[in-house]
Amino acid sequence: MSIEAPVVVEVGLGDRTYDILIGSGLLARAGAEIARRLPGTRAAVVTDANVAAAHLDALKASLETGGIQTAVITLPPGEKTKSFAHLEEVVDGVLAAKLERGDIVIAFGGGVIGDLAGFAAGIVRRGMNFVQIPTSLLAQVDSSVGGKTGINSPRGKNLVGVFHQPKLVLADTGVLDTLPIREFRAGYAELAKYGLIDRPEFFAWLEKNWVQVFAGGPERAQAIAEACRAKADVVARDEFETGDRALLNLGHTFGHALEAATQYDGSRLVHGEGVAIGMALAYRFSSRLNLASPDDAARVEAHLRAVGLPWRTADIPGDLPD
Repeated sequence: MSIEAPVVVEVGLGDRTYDILIGSGLLARAGAEIARRLPGTRAAVVTDANVAAAHLDALKASLETGGIQTAVITLPPGEKTKSFAHLEEVVDGVLAAKLERGDIVIAFGGGVIGDLAGFAAGIVRRGMNFVQIPTSLLAQVDSSVGGKTGINSPRGKNLVGVFHQPKLVLADTGVLDTLPIREFRAGYAELAKYGLIDRPEFFAWLEKNWVQVFAGGPERAQAIAEACRAKADVVARDEFETGDRALLNLGHTFGHALEAATQYDGSRLVHGEGVAIGMALAYRFSSRLNLASPDDAARVEAHLRAVGLPWRTADIPGDLPD
């Protein structure tokens, strides 16, 4: 895997400002990038079994080169891992490794791992240093940035958690080559979301360049960087979601309801697919209220169909509750 100069996007939060590094080959530089920003020499790496099988050895070697000792906590993949039971498992693993507040919790995985590990980092020893190394497109463009962490409750998704900003985000675009196409498409829904919120020129660019984004050329890193800039701008204005940050929930009201209706069964619906359907529903509903044009609603649906994403509830396998 070649090592390129990464794109750097800054999340401006005063004395808690941090960088997002985006590019291919960043796993090989992870130890050096973390070591020059944080004083801790020990880290708990929280990951899932799939990511561990594909990439853990490379990360451990990089951290060792940077002088960082690691304890690894490996969890099952999937949305159901965002639970109290697995939160307790991560907390216990961090404490068993005898890590102190100045040491590091590293989330090495997709959105589920990032949310769960970040929550643990926010509550263990009243807040530990936290680094995100997202390995899915969804996590690279959305969940790894902004400090939202948490787990699901039987009463709903993401209802238990804290705001805990990372010290660094390392988005290695090369690791996305190992993603199943379904997971990449699901992440693309969050990518497109940023164009729909307030960057129409970005959405138009995606309509023309999505094939190259999927193929993994320079357009992929360009798209991820633009999405991260969009989110960083919103987070800098409204870190704790008291105003503008609610815009980032486009598609999520319907999407979360659909995920709950499928009992978080990833074989039927994963998060990004729920967001895709949710965005299509939001635009169609808004057009009926004369808050968006029917042409805009049709355009959103057409793009989701073009990339192979579900865009209507009929695309969800099985029956949904009334």
